[in-house]
Amino acid sequence: MTQWISQVGERARTRLSTARSVPPFAGQIEVRPASTVEDGIPRGIKVAGAWAWRIVLFILAAYLLLHLIAALRLMVIPVVVAILLAALLEPAAGWLRCHGVHRSLAAAIVLVGGLVVVFGGLGLIIYTFINQFDNLSTRVAGGLNEIRGWLASGPFHISERQLDNAWSSLRRQVTANRGALTSGALTTATTIGEVAAGFFLVLFTLFFLLRDGGQIWSFLCRLLPQQARLPVARAGHYSWYTLVSYVRATVLVAFVDAVGIGIGLVVIQVPLALPLAALVFLGAFIPVVGATLSGTVAVLVALVTNGPVSALLVLGVVIAVQQLEGHVLQPLIMGRAVALHPLAVILAITTGVVAAGIVGGLVAVPLLAVGNTAVRYLAEHPLGEPTDDHEPPGTEPADEDEKQTEEQQNEAKPAREEGSVAKEVTDK
Repeated sequence: MTQWISQVGERARTRLSTARSVPPFAGQIEVRPASTVEDGIPRGIKVAGAWAWRIVLFILAAYLLLHLIAALRLMVIPVVVAILLAALLEPAAGWLRCHGVHRSLAAAIVLVGGLVVVFGGLGLIIYTFINQFDNLSTRVAGGLNEIRGWLASGPFHISERQLDNAWSSLRRQVTANRGALTSGALTTATTIGEVAAGFFLVLFTLFFLLRDGGQIWSFLCRLLPQQARLPVARAGHYSWYTLVSYVRATVLVAFVDAVGIGIGLVVIQVPLALPLAALVFLGAFIPVVGATLSGTVAVLVALVTNGPVSALLVLGVVIAVQQLEGHVLQPLIMGRAVALHPLAVILAITTGVVAAGIVGGLVAVPLLAVGNTAVRYLAEHPLGEPTDDHEPPGTEPADEDEKQTEEQQNEAKPAREEGSVAKEVTDK
């Protein structure tokens, strides 16, 4: 009996000590991790913050890239110009290679032929300018006198004394800034040296692009990871096809603009019709705004040399040619080459001019077209498979009405055969 009592007491003491070691309400309290600052931030703000710092990194990378391009502009600009010229001349070099001409000889023939055409045109323009310079200076002086008389007797009622004071002030400004003009001349000499170096770099780069363009692109693609080689290579082929189509269409549209305005200038008997037509041709390479600016120069020359009636006639010719370009040439020729919304074109040109001047405005639209083709292809075909119609993506009209009209026209046409370029891209 005594032994049993001692065992019960021992068990009671053991249970009491166990109960004392467990904290009260142990089964009713939920143990939570320590709270942090982010626990009180809504999920939307977290997502916005994650996107924000990534966007900042992208902007910083673009900023550094632009600074790098600006530092290397003496190399970047000639290379870009050479790529555009290669897109224009590559079909001729490819045709020679297909007819058995060695690739080096084909590239040299096309390059020399292009130089002959360019320098022949420049020589004809310079000869025309020199031949008409005396007559032009006389007519300009007479035109300025007429404008001065109109300012004095016209609605502005500017007196002769005010005009003389303005002319004297201009002469004093020129005399006072003679040092700046001299330093500007030295800067111009430096610029001429840079242009000469860039010209030879363009020729050198253009020759090897015509000779080994495909091999250069294949080499660059082999530097990428294995899985990215085929998609990037095919995206490059489609982008090159878009660039070639764009350059061809732009040259044709510019030629039509120059011929139309040039004929109008000859009929109206405006001096320097050939140089002004050449200016219109060069200006047309900047879409939308280039032809307008060059046409404005033609109107001003007509105003100074022949008077307001001639200037109004030239203005009518410029407007008519631009209407022909906007409503016939652009949809017909550019339609399948580059299908970009007009707002995208304007914003691209503005950005290019702000970032890199005239050269930026020149390359902004083809760069946008190439990027549009590459991005849309990689988004739709991430594994590098060819498109269904073997055509570059991104050439559908941006306007819905134009798209419906083109679809109706395509339904009435027979199925087109695949071109040799598309087959070559598919085989690769």
